[in-house]
Amino acid sequence: MSETRYTKSHEWIRIDGDSATVGITAFAADALGDVVYVEVPAAGKALAKGKEAAVVESVKAASEVYSPVSGTVIEGNQALADDPALVNRDAAGDGWFFKLTLADKSELADLLDQAAYDALVAESH
Repeated sequence: MSETRYTKSHEWIRIDGDSATVGITAFAADALGDVVYVEVPAAGKALAKGKEAAVVESVKAASEVYSPVSGTVIEGNQALADDPALVNRDAAGDGWFFKLTLADKSELADLLDQAAYDALVAESH
């Protein structure tokens, strides 16, 4: 059974055992506007919690995507290179950015659950 957690910088992480999938939330995708370019990390890249992992550019702005946890990239979503608008259409699904192996599951404790994330989004309106 997978579990989804969130960061205050609007990334989501879907945990499935010792691995996880990471993307940006629909709130972040809406704030960016039309996504025109995405750069995802390559397989094998080591990521540190809170550090830049990917880049997303829209017609409005360029933004970094930060890794919610430390780990090693299993796969970057190459579909985003061909169709960056997938992020706008399905931010929580096919618009994922990368998958990684978790280095330290205790880092998950710092992340927000759905209710805490919803409260964060409500405060920012």
